[in-house]
Amino acid sequence: MILDMSSSRSKSSILDKPLSKGKGEISLAVYALLFSEIVQYCQNRSQSIHELQNKLSEIGQDVGTRLLDLYFTREKNSKREIKVLNLLLFVKTALWKALYGKEADKLEHANEDDKTYYIIEKDALVNKFISVPKDKGSLNCATFNAGIIEAVLTKGGFPAKVTAHWHKGTTYMIKFEDFVIIRDKSLDDR
Repeated sequence: MILDMSSSRSKSSILDKPLSKGKGEISLAVYALLFSEIVQYCQNRSQSIHELQNKLSEIGQDVGTRLLDLYFTREKNSKREIKVLNLLLFVKTALWKALYGKEADKLEHANEDDKTYYIIEKDALVNKFISVPKDKGSLNCATFNAGIIEAVLTKGGFPAKVTAHWHKGTTYMIKFEDFVIIRDKSLDDR
């Protein structure tokens, strides 16, 4: 008996196709489940909302550190930004697109304070699928994103403190160290 293999070779099985989608995109449902588990993990190890938000921020900082190295190695050929505004624009656009598939909504500079900037997101994905109990009404899971931003800025050579606030959706308040602003202004003077 002769088996005709030519007809079976032209058809490709789903098992023969690569697993990767190319850029490592995952579905929204998988992301929501993973982030929900992160929140539950932190909640089980926290006594207060403040402690829970700090734990989320710490995990975000770990993610941000890894993202910064990965992004600049893959996409920018290891060339890092040297100006505050350029790095903030990178966070608002390229980093946010890599994380969430879209840019953050706004980047604003505080008029009264030279060292304070705001990144505004009208509908933060990290808050979208989290139901907050009434006794934890002030919980803002966007502290995870604040941790990511803080790590990217600090490890990028621009030490800052980043906090998440409920204002115009979710606002990430970025306060740079004094020397960062002085260094940035000296670069403008050249």
